[in-house]
Amino acid sequence: MRGGGKIIFILFCFSVVFAQKRILIRCDDIGLCHSVNVAAEKLVEAGIRYSASVMTVCPWFEEAVKVVKDKENVSVGVHLTLTCEWKFYKWGPIAGKYVVPSLVNRDGYFSPTVRDFVGNNPVIREAEIELREQIKRALEAGLKIDYVDYHMGAAIATPELQELVYKLAREYKVGISRCFGEVSHDNIWGTPIELKLDSLIAIVDNINDDKVHLIVIHPSMNYPEMDMMEDINSELMYSSEGKSVVGEHRSAELEALLSPKFREALKGNNIKLINYRDLISEVGLDSMKKPEDLLKHYIVR
Repeated sequence: MRGGGKIIFILFCFSVVFAQKRILIRCDDIGLCHSVNVAAEKLVEAGIRYSASVMTVCPWFEEAVKVVKDKENVSVGVHLTLTCEWKFYKWGPIAGKYVVPSLVNRDGYFSPTVRDFVGNNPVIREAEIELREQIKRALEAGLKIDYVDYHMGAAIATPELQELVYKLAREYKVGISRCFGEVSHDNIWGTPIELKLDSLIAIVDNINDDKVHLIVIHPSMNYPEMDMMEDINSELMYSSEGKSVVGEHRSAELEALLSPKFREALKGNNIKLINYRDLISEVGLDSMKKPEDLLKHYIVR
């Protein structure tokens, strides 16, 4: 290799090694309850740049609006919701159970599992009515929506539902999470409580390309209300004594994000935190493409 070629090669290698890498933190279930909203506020106050997936169907939605509205470091998305996985804490459609009867059980609540939801043969027209209402509620509350995603994967559980979500995203001119070529890291939620931070840092330490890496976090404070949050779908969310440990899992994820060690790992690996507003501003909505299997990150249960 001639001298000029060596210099170009060295400069190329230098640019690869030292080019700033990117992580997109998506925090799910904002608005679920007060404990989650307080956690979201702590992230805002800490200056963490993240995407907040807001559940407009939940009773604590109004507080969530106050937390994330017009915050410079937060990109807001609608966490499209057609299921409710909790044993004692329930919610149903904004449109009302008589307007969308195929989406609810006999008590007027959403089904606890995606399998039950699909098994009830949801009418696409009714799903469209409900998902529109969820997006409209966010907009009417004054939120600037950058993207949508899908709680438990229910809103994309069939090809017809996937087409519906794409239709709504195009109409409302928003993005869809995981449709911009993001590299997804889904091992945080299932990681043991005491290993959450180590798992997060391991992801950071192993990023060596210029792709956008998506990490989904479920932040919460471990307030007493979390003791009664029992996810009937997940054995991981119970201790060996049968006690719900949802609060411990979620608060450990919050603590990992706020940890000085996480910030040090970002700095040491030359990684920048971005959100969906940043990503869409960079690549444009026209770059959005549906992955071959949108559901691969979800266990249909």
